[in-house]
Amino acid sequence: MAPSATVHHGRIDKRVAILDAALRVFTRDGYGLARVEAIAELAGVAKPTVYNHFGDKETLFRTVILDGARRAGDRMVTALDTLPDDGADLAGDLSRVAREVIDCQLTGEGWILQRLMYAEAGRFPDLFDEALAYGGSRVRSALAGRLARLSNRGHLDLDEPDTAAAHFLALVSGDLPELSALGTREVADAELRAAIAAGVNTFLRAFAPVRSPDHPPQPPERRRTREVVVRDRHVS
Repeated sequence: MAPSATVHHGRIDKRVAILDAALRVFTRDGYGLARVEAIAELAGVAKPTVYNHFGDKETLFRTVILDGARRAGDRMVTALDTLPDDGADLAGDLSRVAREVIDCQLTGEGWILQRLMYAEAGRFPDLFDEALAYGGSRVRSALAGRLARLSNRGHLDLDEPDTAAAHFLALVSGDLPELSALGTREVADAELRAAIAAGVNTFLRAFAPVRSPDHPPQPPERRRTREVVVRDRHVS
């Protein structure tokens, strides 16, 4: 490996170590009491190295939150990409992906970030909103694409997939702040399943196509094709 590549790789390793240590220290001590010295010691680097990478404690905290939001968004998008478009078990499929998306928020790093964001929302209200938008916009876009496919195949009746996606996410996860006491307690499995079931049922009552006994659904090859457009991207 060339010397320059070694140095670059070393900087990346140090950055990752600092972010990991910072997440642990911020979660343990809170932003106000967290010390850069403690973060540096846990990361196995010198204190000046932390400042060289991030400048100050606030920038480090913001980077921890936004990097975590990006990773959580990646995991949620991956879960949403598994939503089938055949409509064979629409309620079951929607419930499954909803659970997987919520688990990304309530397990592992996602759970830690939820607690940290709730705890520091008063100090950094703009960061809280930015983190939600940072991951949330990607998640809504991914879900909108899957819903559009379901609509184009006659399994849902919707004209605005982005709006429908926002409704779905709100319906299945809207109770999480209350159920988790703002991230301070684990959510019981039964409570989570009930919240998801209620959200999926409400969503399908709003967006499931009306099935008339006199006009049964036509097979795809006979049904007039209707394109649904998501953010200037055609989904067929």
